[in-house]
This record gives sequence, C-alpha cells and structure tokens, in this order.
Amino acid sequence: MALFEIRKGRKEDIPGTLALIKELAEYERAKNEVEVTESELLNDGFGNNTAFGLFVASRENEIIGIAVYYHKYSTWKGRCVFLEDLVVKEDERQHGIGKLLFDEVVKVAKDTNARRLEWQVLDWNEPAIKFYQKLGASLDPEWLNGKLAYNQIQNYFQNI
Repeated sequence: MALFEIRKGRKEDIPGTLALIKELAEYERAKNEVEVTESELLNDGFGNNTAFGLFVASRENEIIGIAVYYHKYSTWKGRCVFLEDLVVKEDERQHGIGKLLFDEVVKVAKDTNARRLEWQVLDWNEPAIKFYQKLGASLDPEWLNGKLAYNQIQNYFQNI
C-alpha cells in the first residue's frame, strides 16, 4: 500500500471531497440529502468569505479522507471549533487516517484558543462512536439537535 499524506485542502481537492461527502450521506442513509455543489464548496471553502476549513488525506492524487470544520461561538464558552464531517473511504479505514485528520482539527482548535471542539455522531453509528471514545471524547446524550432546513427558512415568516 502506498503512503498517504495529510494536508490542508486545496481547490483541486473539491471533486474528491464532494465524492466523500456523498459516500458519507449514503452510509448515513441520506444519500438524497446532499444538495451542495462543487461550485458552492469552492466558493465557501476558498472564496472571499470562507465558511469552512478542510484537511484531506490523499494518496497518489486521490482524496481518501477529509475533515471539514468551521469556527463557531458559544455564549458560555467563547470560541469553538465544530467538526462537520470526518470521512475516510471505507476501504482505507483502520490505517490511522481518521485519527491523523482528527489531530489536525484538534491543532486548529488549540492554535485558535478554542474552548471546545464539537461534532455530532449518529446514535447507531457504532464504529464512529467507538472511534471517538477511543480518543477520550465525551459523547453527550442530553442535548437534542434542532434545525430549520432551507425551505423552512424560506417560509419561516409565512408560517408564524
């Protein structure tokens, strides 16, 4: 097996990044939920007003893993980093790639003095739960995740 590298994402990594996002969505039983396009990812990750940071694992010019994160703010804690997705191609798992990608996001949190690094994991995703527990993470069963989807946002003021 050829070696891989972990590095900051680049514009040319976006097609491989989107492919892994779609692979994750399929694994999470939501393959039809991916709406983001390559163009949006390029703009949001590398445009004038970036919305996310990206680390990739690559081997021979193929993206085999990604960590997508962004900065957020907690009124109780202050600056935080949110790990949106950590994905490693299924046939590339168990080689330490996920851990190395996670390490890079932890470095971002440390370097920016973030008081908390957060992420979500589905309650049925046992491999991911075990991965995070192995890293010493706390998984909080107490908080519910709320959201408004695009159509709900667009129609919000009509419905109240």
